[in-house]
Amino acid sequence: MKNTNKSSSAKSSSCPFHLGTGGERHQTAASPEALTTNQGVAIADNQNSLKPNLRGPTLLEDFVLREKITHFDHERIPERIVHARGSGAHGIFESYGDFSQLTSASFLQKKGEKTEVFVRFSTVAGGAGSGDLPRDVRGFAVKFYTKTGNFDLVGNNIPVFFIQDAIKFPDLVHAVKMESDRGFPQAASAHDTFWDFASLMPETMHMLVWVMSDRAIPRSLRMIEGFGVHTFRFINKDQESKFVKFHWRPLIGAASVLWDEAVKINGADPDYHRRDLWSAIAFGEFPEWEFSVQVFDQKTADKLEFDILDPTKLIPEERVPLTPLGKMTLNRNPDNFFAETEQVAFHPGHLVSGIDFSNDPLLQGRLHSYIDTQLSRLGGPNFHQLPINQARCPVMNFQRDGIMQGGVPKGRANYEPNSIDTGSPREFPTAGFNSFAEKMSGEKGRIRPESFADHYSQARMFFESLSVPEKSHIVSAFAFELAKLSLPHIRTRMLGHLQVISDELGKRVAIALGMEGRADHIELAKPVRKLALSPSLSLLKKAATTLKGRAVGILVTEGCDTNLLNKLQELLKREGATSHLVAPKIDGLTGRSKKPIKVEHTVEGGSSVFFDSVAILCSADQAKALQNNPSTVDWVRNAFNHLKVIAFVTEAQPLLDAAKVSADKGTFVIKDEESAKLYVARAKKGRVWERE
Repeated sequence: MKNTNKSSSAKSSSCPFHLGTGGERHQTAASPEALTTNQGVAIADNQNSLKPNLRGPTLLEDFVLREKITHFDHERIPERIVHARGSGAHGIFESYGDFSQLTSASFLQKKGEKTEVFVRFSTVAGGAGSGDLPRDVRGFAVKFYTKTGNFDLVGNNIPVFFIQDAIKFPDLVHAVKMESDRGFPQAASAHDTFWDFASLMPETMHMLVWVMSDRAIPRSLRMIEGFGVHTFRFINKDQESKFVKFHWRPLIGAASVLWDEAVKINGADPDYHRRDLWSAIAFGEFPEWEFSVQVFDQKTADKLEFDILDPTKLIPEERVPLTPLGKMTLNRNPDNFFAETEQVAFHPGHLVSGIDFSNDPLLQGRLHSYIDTQLSRLGGPNFHQLPINQARCPVMNFQRDGIMQGGVPKGRANYEPNSIDTGSPREFPTAGFNSFAEKMSGEKGRIRPESFADHYSQARMFFESLSVPEKSHIVSAFAFELAKLSLPHIRTRMLGHLQVISDELGKRVAIALGMEGRADHIELAKPVRKLALSPSLSLLKKAATTLKGRAVGILVTEGCDTNLLNKLQELLKREGATSHLVAPKIDGLTGRSKKPIKVEHTVEGGSSVFFDSVAILCSADQAKALQNNPSTVDWVRNAFNHLKVIAFVTEAQPLLDAAKVSADKGTFVIKDEESAKLYVARAKKGRVWERE
């Protein structure tokens, strides 16, 4: 987006309202007290960071931003304030080729170059003891231990974010966390404070549609996409720069669960994602992601309908295709959860030569916040000496002392330049890190460019690009969340925003709530534009036809056909799926061959919600007995209601009848290897959406 000399952060000083960046009015008390710093200085603008010009970087002198975020970073110790519940793994990144024409980053200079990595996945809103499957964003942070220093790519599984400026981050997190007077709800956004904040901040609208989508309830951490969110720069050895957006794509495809499954999984196994990742690696089913970038220059940026520095916007892949750079494989679980997964310290400011920042105001604030947080969490400035955080290349400088100093610095001189110790480190102009020489001019102020003011067009593009089932899930999610509110005016305000995003979305949510015609009118700072649809944003439209990495639950009973069971398990193994045997009892089970069958789960402990597809292999007499067993009937009924492909032997019919399972394109009678192949072929296509 081209630079503009207009600012959308107008102020009103004649009435008790504050005019926000989107043109919305925020009512304050009739006799408002001034918002101040901790030193009592009145704050004139609590919406925008201080910049040298409209699209410039955030200035270090912004004491309001620094005080606000510093206080926020130290509110809870030692648990992370956000991203507290995490799972980690070690791995290797391998470059696909020589990308020196794009960047001088050492790990992208030759084909086959391998770089050690550590990855931490996380939920955002909940505490360390919360469950794995709330409706939430997932963090996706990768530490590259390169030959020239550590590079941290700290992103999420959603390509955009709620806010445009880091000065609003404490407000966002305060709003989504447990309400301060009652300490609940935990790890949930379905409450008044979050939706009050969001409905007063139109810039959140694009992200809200993503968070209400299936992206927020992933099937597995192995099946999430990752994004750097912000615009970064690549710089090559000739100091030529291009903009980049970072992407991770799971090679087994991205997938989600249904909301009803998420609720039941959280209750039955709150460690479901953590267990799934650990088990896959332990059994040699190593998760893999392809690392890609969208590369573009300033000329391309100027042609886009939005500002590339706005973190609430994405660049559709149809406009700027992905360029694959390499593959990451996670192949080793941590040896100690605390020492590695908990003590790993990520920071967007950990860069290597060849990669640089943009002036994204949210990114600029993160550069302060992350380092400050690590000082609090890990006890002081020497957190980089912890083994999980140590660079794999030499580290030489004159930083000394400090709490938890684990090294023994030698030499008389602890400063530079010096003439006492000729062997001490010196600056390295030819190969050292150099920031991109970007020309800047303009007036300093708490400003936001007008190019940031369109808060609805991309939200509409995302919703309208999705498949029918995905749209329905978003409608249901909004209806569920808004129904939880106790203050009706927040609900009507949000309905107004949804109506602006999409007439279909607004009407369907209003009907679901019984609130037709009660949406507030929303004043727009900029009219909503009709953007070209982006099918690549839909999980279902690009879903992989595969069973690789998927789990199939097989319900077996005493006297079942073990020959058919073995054939089915072999077919699933060939497709890269794991099969898990579930039975009414955990031990002492024998099949038709009279040989013992090793069962992994009871029906009560191995709910069908844990599996991507199911098969039912039971004997006739056991099927008749189990049709009166509520747990077994629920196991089958849930599989059908959750749209899973179901295979069954004819003897299982009484059990299916009890569960009210009707024949459709997702139910298969199996009796031999050929019929089992038909079931496997359909299971590779995923859920039976027609059933929904």
